[in-house]
Amino acid sequence: MANKKKKKAKNANNKVIKLKTGLESKNLIHTNKLRALLILTILIFIFLVGRIGFIQFVQGNSLKEGAYQQQTINQIISPKRGNIYDSTGKALAIGAQVDTVTINPTKIVKSNEVDTKDYKEKVAKGLSEIFDLNYDEILEKVSSKSQVETIIKKVEQEKVDQLKQWMEENKITIGINIDEDSKRYYPYSTVASHVIGFCGNDNQGLSGIEAKWESVLTGTPGKIVSSKGSDQQEIPNAEETYISAENGSDLTLTIDLHIQSIVEKYLKQAVEDNKCSRGGNVIAIKPKTGDIIAMSSYPDYDLNSPYTPNSTLAQTYASLTPEEKSEALYKMWANKSVAETYEPGSTFKVITASVALEENITIPDKSGDFYCKGYEEFEDITGSSIKIKCWRKEPHGVQNLRQALCNSCNPAFMQLGKRIGPETLYKYYQAFGLFDFTNSGLYGEQNSIFQNLDNVGPVELATMSFGQRLNVTPLQMATAISCVANDGILMKPRIVKEITNTDTGTTTEMPITQIRQVISKQTSEKVKSMMESVVTNGSGRHAAVAGYSIGGKTGTSEPTEANAEEGYVASYVAISPIEDTQIVLLLTLYNPKGDNGHQGGQVAGPVVSQMLSEILPYLGVPSDESSSSSSNSNHYITVPDVRNKTVAEAEKILKATGFATKVYVDGDANTLLVQEQTPKPGNSLAKNSMIVLYGQGSSISTSVKVPDLKGMNASEASNALKSQNLNINIEGAGIVISQDYLKDEQVQEGTIIKVTLKQTLTDAH
Repeated sequence: MANKKKKKAKNANNKVIKLKTGLESKNLIHTNKLRALLILTILIFIFLVGRIGFIQFVQGNSLKEGAYQQQTINQIISPKRGNIYDSTGKALAIGAQVDTVTINPTKIVKSNEVDTKDYKEKVAKGLSEIFDLNYDEILEKVSSKSQVETIIKKVEQEKVDQLKQWMEENKITIGINIDEDSKRYYPYSTVASHVIGFCGNDNQGLSGIEAKWESVLTGTPGKIVSSKGSDQQEIPNAEETYISAENGSDLTLTIDLHIQSIVEKYLKQAVEDNKCSRGGNVIAIKPKTGDIIAMSSYPDYDLNSPYTPNSTLAQTYASLTPEEKSEALYKMWANKSVAETYEPGSTFKVITASVALEENITIPDKSGDFYCKGYEEFEDITGSSIKIKCWRKEPHGVQNLRQALCNSCNPAFMQLGKRIGPETLYKYYQAFGLFDFTNSGLYGEQNSIFQNLDNVGPVELATMSFGQRLNVTPLQMATAISCVANDGILMKPRIVKEITNTDTGTTTEMPITQIRQVISKQTSEKVKSMMESVVTNGSGRHAAVAGYSIGGKTGTSEPTEANAEEGYVASYVAISPIEDTQIVLLLTLYNPKGDNGHQGGQVAGPVVSQMLSEILPYLGVPSDESSSSSSNSNHYITVPDVRNKTVAEAEKILKATGFATKVYVDGDANTLLVQEQTPKPGNSLAKNSMIVLYGQGSSISTSVKVPDLKGMNASEASNALKSQNLNINIEGAGIVISQDYLKDEQVQEGTIIKVTLKQTLTDAH
């Protein structure tokens, strides 16, 4: 029975038909494809996450800034640059009102594309013609998609008025903007040009105080922020954010314009008279405070047109290459007082003498302390013998230190340097600040050049003792001498006196800084006494000023063989008064080739005398009224005041007093009043001097040329001036070595010409 069931089941299975086919069910997904799809999805997800992260964290700030710029309008508010004043409040650099012309290209449109194109071309043509600009460049700006384009900066009022008239004629009311701006202006043009410096087109300082104190003068810009829509137009009545500008601060310098004008007048005269091919410079310092009251280099340049070559550079400028022109302009702008070094020559003997006295190596008047045989002999590094000569052919013989300084004897100071030794000298050079920048606040300051102490041998020590084969800036030298004059206390030079915040009115005084005591007061007094002897009895007597105690030291440094073309440097340093020194003055003349030679005493001394004769009374330094001035005073007559009297009455008074007269009157002398007289009342003149009177309505003549009086005696000079209806004021005796007005300078008739006379003298270096 069981077997029958199994057989029946088997037969049933044999009836099932199995189909063999390659088709698979569409409801099933192949495993490999599923895996690939999953990987692709993950990669896309990773990429999206990475992209979002990159946008968020890498590009986030820039995109945020871009969105801000698309949605906002920023209008910059320029700050006003601070002014620069002298110590008495006179403006040396100010902002003159000018205008900047800008356009809004998106607002220069018409109703259709063709009219807009014509309109933009018309605007571009008008702007280019008014301001003498390139038409294609202006058209490109007018056609741009920018919100604002600058057409021209620093426009004078005349051009602005022309633009306004053109806009009115062409009925243009929007799209062209005239914004207030300022242009740097220098009222005194060339005065203190190397100290003040100048600004570029964007009012950024490029030289001098303007560059050095840029961060103080320039201020911080402000801005007005408003919103704009998707059409890039300003949204009306949108909220505005106003951030006010912080205006630049004013600077008050230690420079005194009156003293600056005095030194510049005589420096120019000295450079031209002595044919100084490399110019000259002068520094005046108050030693008690370190205040620089005058600093000038000549040739100077016009601050209002600094890229125009001065008269000296103009002679060769056209023949220079572009690179040479650029270099020449930078040199023209450079302040020689700090930007160039020089060999000080014998003025440096003041430092050597100070060290010797402070170290008790000698005393001023020790008899027979030094002996000059005309030279000193040394052995150089090769073992060869070398002679270093004195400046004078005839030896000075036996001397003490005072006599050696008066004679400017090189052998005596070589002997003194050997006694001191290089280590001690270098210690004091450091103390005097000769190895360091002065940090005066002036632009472009350089540092000194000295031999390394290890390289100082007998020859180097010898030359160093009298101021050669070492280089310092004139300001470093003047600062060191100021230390000697200030009881041995070294002061930091100061050019900026105070800073005034123009927004708040608060003033910050720049500190007077005492650096260190270098030598004792006793040593200072001894050195000043010896410097006075240099002027009264020695090689520096040409710097004497009647009625004042003057101390001085001449300097003449010769060039090295490698730099022979640079020529000699003639200099003179003076202090006054001796007892309570108020001023230190250093004059340096480069490569003098005039008739007076190249020696510092002969060339620079008289110029220092001229400067001090005007500066000391201005500073209120009392005069003892000694010397020739007092002896001549009995022969001088005081000029009375005849202004507002009738011309006839004035003539009568003057003639009765002892003066000659010349009258300019257009009408009746008996009724017209004197409106002006030259010289002014209160001046003292010799009998028969000329007084020029101008009646009401008469023009004041300034057509008289000053003659060249150099080399004349007093009588010759007086007659030469009298022939030109000019008056004379004589100081000293001998022949004329200087005059306070340049030859051929135009002055009024009756002007007093001060002349300095000195006996001829062979000067020391």
